Amino acid sequence: MRPVIPYVTAALLFGLGGYGVLRRRNAVLVLMAVELMLNAVNLILVTADTTVRAQLPHSGQVFALFVIVLAAAEIGVGLAIVLQLYRLRASVAVDDVPLTEPPVPAPVGARSAAGGESAGDAAGGGAASTGPEGEK
Repeated sequence: MRPVIPYVTAALLFGLGGYGVLRRRNAVLVLMAVELMLNAVNLILVTADTTVRAQLPHSGQVFALFVIVLAAAEIGVGLAIVLQLYRLRASVAVDDVPLTEPPVPAPVGARSAAGGESAGDAAGGGAASTGPEGEK
């Protein structure tokens, strides 16, 4: 068997998966592109196992099984994240996902940025507060 054909096929699959990860905006298509990359790695592992005689027999096939298990776990977690994203945003576009948390709104009786006093300051509990907001 010529090992060049599976290696070239795996390289093409990996390149197509890399392109899909970098260019796609839909989260489900990004997960499919990652699966293409993992399948390319499996093809390389099995091809290397059949062409190279190592000390451990069938070690490439065993590693391929581990990659398949890893891919199943990744799809389970990834689809759970995508479903939660769809529930929150009604879209699975990767560009719309915020990378930072939104600022937490201040409580009703908190100080304003202009330096006004709240009800807690008028009662004497403002500057001597021992909470994390009062520490500087």
